[in-house]
Amino acid sequence: MATQFTTSYLEDSLTLFRSYKTMAERAIAQLSDEQLTLALDEEMNSIAVLVKHLAGNMRSRWTAFLTTDGEKPDRRRDTEFENPPATRAELMAMWEEGWSLVFAALEPLSDSDLARPVVIRGETHSVMQAIHRQVAHYACHIGQLMMLAKHFRGSAWQSLSIPRGQSEEFNRRFLQEQQARRSQAS
Repeated sequence: MATQFTTSYLEDSLTLFRSYKTMAERAIAQLSDEQLTLALDEEMNSIAVLVKHLAGNMRSRWTAFLTTDGEKPDRRRDTEFENPPATRAELMAMWEEGWSLVFAALEPLSDSDLARPVVIRGETHSVMQAIHRQVAHYACHIGQLMMLAKHFRGSAWQSLSIPRGQSEEFNRRFLQEQQARRSQAS
């Protein structure tokens, strides 16, 4: 998450998006190609389906973000949950394309743009509300993705944050690093 102090909502949102993107990629990297398409049951989504859905959502929401409805007329949301890409390369290309749209839409903005109106499914939101909506949506699905990845890897899972039983050691090292940075800065 954000380790640099900021009062910019936009800067913090971009940091969160990048953090969630990286966590998902680190989870995906631990899986075999077969595991990307496994679902726990008929009602669950596979990681590949989650990625396809997220990419479809990103294309719809962030293309012409400020000037068109975030639910594009050519989006076929239901198909995002069917027939995911056949290869990891195709899946990751779809993923990268979606994220490139997120960053292309948000990076040029400033915090003064946060009150501007945007429309999603005919409903007016502020830019800030639209960003909130997508941060929450992506965090939810990336959490699902990470849960599936951890389930499939079992004891071979490599933690994406602080491994169990290592919180005190992490906190000790973190505080030491912070103190060293402060010493170097003064």
